[in-house]
Amino acid sequence: MEFFLGAAIVFVVDRAIRIAALIVIPRDRKPTAAMAWLLAIFLIPIVGVILYLLIGSYKLPKARLEKQKFIDGVIAERLAGTETGADAGAGPAWLPGIERMNRALTAMPAVGGNTATLIEDYQASIDAMAADIDTATTFVHVEFYIVSFDEVTRGFFGALERAVKRGVTVRVLLDHVASVRAANSKATFAELDRIGAKWSFMLPFQPLKGNFQRPDLRNHRKLVVVDGRVGYMGSQNLISRDYNSQKNIKRGLMWQELVTRVTGPAVTAINTIFLGDWFCETDERIDSENVAFADVPRTGDLDMQLVPSGPGYDYENNLRLFLGLLHSAQKQVIITSPYFVPDESMLYAITSARQRGLEVQLFVSEIGDQGGVFHAQRSYYSELLRAGVRIFMYPGPYILHAKHVSIDDDVAVIGSSNMDIRSFNLDLEISLMVRGKTFVDDMRTVEQHYRDAGRELTLEEWSKEPKGGQFLDGIARLTSAVQ
Repeated sequence: MEFFLGAAIVFVVDRAIRIAALIVIPRDRKPTAAMAWLLAIFLIPIVGVILYLLIGSYKLPKARLEKQKFIDGVIAERLAGTETGADAGAGPAWLPGIERMNRALTAMPAVGGNTATLIEDYQASIDAMAADIDTATTFVHVEFYIVSFDEVTRGFFGALERAVKRGVTVRVLLDHVASVRAANSKATFAELDRIGAKWSFMLPFQPLKGNFQRPDLRNHRKLVVVDGRVGYMGSQNLISRDYNSQKNIKRGLMWQELVTRVTGPAVTAINTIFLGDWFCETDERIDSENVAFADVPRTGDLDMQLVPSGPGYDYENNLRLFLGLLHSAQKQVIITSPYFVPDESMLYAITSARQRGLEVQLFVSEIGDQGGVFHAQRSYYSELLRAGVRIFMYPGPYILHAKHVSIDDDVAVIGSSNMDIRSFNLDLEISLMVRGKTFVDDMRTVEQHYRDAGRELTLEEWSKEPKGGQFLDGIARLTSAVQ
């Protein structure tokens, strides 16, 4: 009797879980993600439910969302009716529509009168930031997904210390989970304290202190601002090129990055993102260091628009930016992404570009540092190659970690965002859209460096890939939809 009673209870609970899952999970979620979660819960109910309770929500806590909306409101109010000087007649006819969409999503305007320099060399980018910090007279703002004090970044930390001694206010934001997991984390935090920097974790995951959200919702942004007149952003973290990881050192892995140095009014937009993130983490508003666009001298002829994105926004701002560009392109699309796991809309946009007769190229790493993502990425190669997309493999032991897109002859995007579902949904990112042939020409030079260093993957070669590898690729692709 007890056996039948127990079995009946198990049956009722099992059915209740399945019915509840069917009601709750599909709500406000993409069908692919909903199906992946439902499949997990139906096949492995206990594990699936536990995982869903832990990482099923892709939204930030209510208090954080309210702060983000407050910041967006302040930006929109401050910039309402502001003419920022972007040259509407200088770019392609479709570009103003993309700019209007970006501003509607983020409140960030397109601004003219900027210059930008691309830096490929890993150490050179850190040294350039340190050199500009040494010219600071008012403030230095630093925000990275990973911050680590090591031999590669020692000069950067030295520049911060000198700035503090000159009376410059130095503020540093670093992602909590990523930076704590990095080697030498305690030494890093101690060094920030020693030099007198004001610093805070981003998205701290500290349940016992009341700081709790889905643990893999992370702030993935990378930026530096000096006095509101010079800015840096791109793909590179503030850490040694091998991430000081014994696993990476054993494999000989080194990261290949791309960073841009920006001057002109666009630096105000980069600084605005920092000030918003600082307020969200510390509750401190720093209006005195919110430099107006009009107060920053015009230094060149590039139009720029910064597009922040992440779970604090109602929409996938970066995904919409990329889709808008892909559908608008007329001649050529070149994508560089270390983690290329597109959703259906992105995959259709890329293959549709080829069907419209455009030249489409994709640069990825030949080897991977994250097994699941690497296999998920590989699962798309066959479909892309059959559509005529040219895939170039950057050789090991380097991980091509740069993140950028070039469209036709005079539009490009560079920033922290990968072309994957995580960057579209779960991570806080920043992307800089640039209009200007000189900038795109410089990016074309970088892309040629990738071609010269690596090799092109052909459909014939890929068709010989072992079936076992293709099986793992498929499984990884399925699980990548769980978000």
